[in-house]
Amino acid sequence: MADATSGMSCPAKCWLTAAGVAVLTFVLLVGFDDVGLLWPLVLSVVIFVALGLAFRFLLCGEPATSDAPKATNAAAAPANAAPAAEPAPTPAPATEPAPASPATAAEPEAEVTDAPATDGEGAKPEGLSAPREGKPDDLKQIKGVGPKLETMLNEMGFYHFDQIAGWGPAEVAWVDENLQGFKGRVTRDDWVSQAKTLASGGETAFSKRVEDGDVY
Repeated sequence: MADATSGMSCPAKCWLTAAGVAVLTFVLLVGFDDVGLLWPLVLSVVIFVALGLAFRFLLCGEPATSDAPKATNAAAAPANAAPAAEPAPTPAPATEPAPASPATAAEPEAEVTDAPATDGEGAKPEGLSAPREGKPDDLKQIKGVGPKLETMLNEMGFYHFDQIAGWGPAEVAWVDENLQGFKGRVTRDDWVSQAKTLASGGETAFSKRVEDGDVY
């Protein structure tokens, strides 16, 4: 038995001895018929814990709480080392990109200076206060321009094919943006290309249908 426990630490031997006494107590108490198993088991556990602590204190001279200071010191060491990692953010380069903000802030100002003469996106095309000689062109011959859109275009000052034919990208963008309820219609139906054909006296397949009364 001595050889089996020679390599064990003192606390382990104490707990092993206490376990042996507890088992022996359990066996002896179970021998009584009227005792049952519960009370012998509870008493054996109490004896095991009490003897284990007593043997360790008396024989090894090490109370159960003797390891606590070591654990607290070990836990405190990382806590003391933690602040050393905090100075790292001090040279944060995040503050360096700040000089770039004035350059980016200046760009919108340059864009704004180009926009005062416009109303929304693009540039407003030049319109007329009334149709020439009081005779507006039938803008409904342009595919995508119905009666409602024709009225809207007239209110904007656009009465003739040559006006629409002369729109550049900026003017198209402005009209597309300001056709309430029909935004993007100029580009989608290519009004400018149709208007150029009609302004030069030509016809399109759609304009023929309008003239024949097949559309409106």
